[in-house]
Amino acid sequence: MICPGIIATPMVTGMIEREPEAMDALMKEQPIGRLGRPEEIASAVLWLCSAGASFVIGHALAVDGGYTVR
Repeated sequence: MICPGIIATPMVTGMIEREPEAMDALMKEQPIGRLGRPEEIASAVLWLCSAGASFVIGHALAVDGGYTVR
């Protein structure tokens, strides 16, 4: 299972355009200092589907730029 952080998607971008102050609040919650990119989530999914993750079973993989460890 992939647990994504806040990803720069059209929905998030639209929200930020409508509510610029929301970006400030979002960035305060991002230890890495930026929003995630869709391809970063896709890379995690591809890894889980690869032989490299063959011993990974029943794990929730946080791909959230450090949000869960702050």
